[in-house]
Amino acid sequence: MLTPGLSTGRSAGVGSAKRMEIAMKKPQRNLTRSERAGLQPATMLWEMYRPEKAELAFRAKAPAEARAWQRKTAAALAQAIGFQDLPRVPLNPRKIESVNKRDYVREKYLVDTARNVTMPVYILTPKDAPRPLPVVLAFHGHGYGVKDIVGLWEDGGERDTPDGYHRDFAVAICRSGFAVAAPEISCFGERQTDFSYLDTRMGQGVPTTCTHSAMLAFHMGKSVIGLRVHDGKVLIDFLRARKDFDLSRLGAMGISGGGLHTFYLTCLEPRIKACVVSGYYSTFRESVLAMSHCACNFVPGMERFGEMYDLVGLIAPRPMLVEAGDHDPIFPLRSVKRSVARAREVYGVFGAGAQVETDFFEGRHGISGAKAYDFLWRKLVGE
Repeated sequence: MLTPGLSTGRSAGVGSAKRMEIAMKKPQRNLTRSERAGLQPATMLWEMYRPEKAELAFRAKAPAEARAWQRKTAAALAQAIGFQDLPRVPLNPRKIESVNKRDYVREKYLVDTARNVTMPVYILTPKDAPRPLPVVLAFHGHGYGVKDIVGLWEDGGERDTPDGYHRDFAVAICRSGFAVAAPEISCFGERQTDFSYLDTRMGQGVPTTCTHSAMLAFHMGKSVIGLRVHDGKVLIDFLRARKDFDLSRLGAMGISGGGLHTFYLTCLEPRIKACVVSGYYSTFRESVLAMSHCACNFVPGMERFGEMYDLVGLIAPRPMLVEAGDHDPIFPLRSVKRSVARAREVYGVFGAGAQVETDFFEGRHGISGAKAYDFLWRKLVGE
């Protein structure tokens, strides 16, 4: 017999469940905006992001002070990106292809850049231009690789009409009178990693070569940018053997990831006398740190160097042209313009503010070329 006033365990359980159901139906207080922000780890990280206080930000006020900053910062950047101390190996260049186009010749070489590392390079030379030729390094961006800038389809087929966001710009530079060296950048095209050892049936995911190589480099405290800068320096060494090339008139041009390659290589390679950075130069804060970007854009500890417009002090006073489309979603034009304005201030310390030029064009992420080829000719050859 039950004691009056007491219920069975079953009835008590039902009552408890009912009370919980009522409680769950009670309207919850919405979190405030600041409370929601407090849930996000990036909130704290952005509060810690202070490029203006960076140890190696550009603060020089006079040319001598700026040159001292360049020496110190270049050494620190080389160490930060890593792989700049790789042992040099014999280049062992091998020409494996030569194609006679209507107004230029395209050759393909294999060049060794490190132990067990080989880099394909296309060399384009105009037929009728006087020798020795001024030279431009051409760096492709993300996509199917270097073929996309030298007039080739993915399958290696020839094309004569520019295509895609690269617009065959290596061919356009060549037709402007330059010899062009266009390497296959590490992680693209023929330089992708073979992941056939992964068991995809079991669910082992296949990463992009960029991401995998970047994570592996990060694990070593280095970066893919360091690998690419190393390869760029070796490329210039390879070109020195060409008697028909004038390396005293050497430029560089790249789009997107190739713009990144051009930027960092020019920062650390004084043999480059002028550069065109397309679809990249802006700010870290509003581009690569603000949205989804490939892991190959990042270097551990870059906060020491401030912003992109601080690093541009390593290029100054050499001429630089910045290309940017007004509808580029990943390098917003507003941040490009602010960074260019600061770059001109940095160049101004060297008395060279006018050496930063721009081509702000109507369009998305891609090559313009409207000013770039003339710019390279003016700065490397003359009026």
